[in-house]
Amino acid sequence: MLMINALTIAGSDSGGGAGIQADLKTFSALGAYGMSVITALTAQNTQGVQAVHPVPPDFVLAQLNAVLADIRVDSVKIGMLANAGIVHAVAQGLRQYQPACVVLDTVMIAKGGHSLLLPEAIAGIREQLLPLADLITPNLPEAAALLGVADAQNEKEMQAQGHALLAMGARAVLMKGGHLGGDESPDWLITPSGATRFAAQRIATKHTHGTGCTLSAALAALGPKHGDWIATVAAAKSYLLAAIAAADQLQVGKGIGPVHHFQAWW
Repeated sequence: MLMINALTIAGSDSGGGAGIQADLKTFSALGAYGMSVITALTAQNTQGVQAVHPVPPDFVLAQLNAVLADIRVDSVKIGMLANAGIVHAVAQGLRQYQPACVVLDTVMIAKGGHSLLLPEAIAGIREQLLPLADLITPNLPEAAALLGVADAQNEKEMQAQGHALLAMGARAVLMKGGHLGGDESPDWLITPSGATRFAAQRIATKHTHGTGCTLSAALAALGPKHGDWIATVAAAKSYLLAAIAAADQLQVGKGIGPVHHFQAWW
């Protein structure tokens, strides 16, 4: 197989643990060539997000056009989109070029609580991007916001909300259960052909900054290689768990530090 060319469309994390920076590290660690379309600049560190500066939508589209008109793109990961104008610009570019594999991480709130998506943009994600995504990866608050319902409180409700998102236009849904609490962190992959449970023991570390970005980037990097979402999710979660398990080896900041993307090498 050719080298996978993976494009991330996301915000920049000046602290290096999430967003564009985490995505490019993940692509590199998993053997994919990484490219980027930056949707927003954030002033952020391990203690939180201090400021957000969205990129004008026409310049987001210009970046997309520059990459997709020239370079073969095997997969796309979409993260922070900030506002409705950027959502529309990204949807416009995807409809024009129709990349083969699109993973949509429905980023809405930073780990520290800072909003990364204006409320009026949720409808744009629901109506414009869900039908273009091959896989979406919402956590429980994000899934609830997309559906306009309360957060799922158990795995049965997680599955039901995943099926509701399928009915809304998504082709496959990975419902992330980290917010449920407990010793396990269960995820449910919901596809038209059924539901598959993935679970792992929680790892005792506070350094989990960028886990959602890293997982969705890993899914984008590995999707074209594996060809089906069950195998892809298993491989991506294995990579993420190793990165979380090694997070305490890093010494980055005074707050919630990043996972160790390159734990297999250094």
